[in-house]
Amino acid sequence: MMFIDQAKIHLRSGWGGDGCVSFRREKFIEFGGPDGGDGGRGGDIVFAAVPGLNTLIDFRYQQHFRAARGTHGMGANRTGAAGADLVIPVPVGTQILADDDDRTLLADLVEAGQRVVLLRGGDGGKGNAHFKSSTNRAPRQFQKGFPGQEMAVWLRLKLLADVGLVGLPNAGKSSLLNAITRAQAKVGAYAFTTLKPQLGVASHRGRELVVADIPGLIAGAAEGAGIGDRFLGHIERCRALLHLVDATSSHPTADYRTVRTELEAYGAGLAEKPEIVVLSKCDAADARRLAQARRNLARVAGEAPIAISSATGEGLVALLDRALEVTGLPARLPEPLEAPWSPV
Repeated sequence: MMFIDQAKIHLRSGWGGDGCVSFRREKFIEFGGPDGGDGGRGGDIVFAAVPGLNTLIDFRYQQHFRAARGTHGMGANRTGAAGADLVIPVPVGTQILADDDDRTLLADLVEAGQRVVLLRGGDGGKGNAHFKSSTNRAPRQFQKGFPGQEMAVWLRLKLLADVGLVGLPNAGKSSLLNAITRAQAKVGAYAFTTLKPQLGVASHRGRELVVADIPGLIAGAAEGAGIGDRFLGHIERCRALLHLVDATSSHPTADYRTVRTELEAYGAGLAEKPEIVVLSKCDAADARRLAQARRNLARVAGEAPIAISSATGEGLVALLDRALEVTGLPARLPEPLEAPWSPV
């Protein structure tokens, strides 16, 4: 399935139904009178966050959404039926932004089942029964239904994860994701093997840790170099970052500074998030180079990096322990024992 995290759509809520002009015509009611009913209310535009969706691809094939119009009023003081609300399902983590210069945030759906009414339907018009008075006993006035609201919005998906993986291309992020989760991210010996975010769930010591892998960053990503920094939006909600540095690189500290510079240029608080520095591919580096890289990174990052190897599994337990500690995730409660059957 194609991964799409932005889409522009056009919305219009339903118009209200018109009021009715009608008069009573009954055998034993001498003078009758107005009995025109009101029009029904137009349908609302509602967004609902649903589990099981992780892309906005549906909005690539449909960009226009219109709620139903209310039914017109009828005689015998019958009010028209309200138009059905249009419920638009979106993935959890979807933001709704106004289509203006600053992309104003209108709603942020961060929990499954969360719903927001974005556009209200128009009210129904009044029938002629509302216009009856002592001086106007047979009114023929009625009110037209009120128009619905209309606007264009941007949908932007930001994945929900506990830990985000960052680093240069080929730093070993996808290999680490595959090693600690059941994800099957693409791994290759060339840059930018990861072109879209990937999610995986790591189970460790009775807890579950949602890990997000995003495409690698290079120098100048904030200005559009490589594939840019747009995918950094998917780790804005993470509790912590795993910063992977290739142990076989000739300049590991420069690699670290490059990624940190891009995080600071992006903003959104990414540079202030708790960070775990990781030296990856340690099985491919000689002992002298590995020791030197650990010393240099500890001096630059302010803490000793964790050396791991996704191929051999070295250091992965220590890494997951540290990730659980930094994220502060609560321990998963044990499943309650099933009570024995009793006829009472």
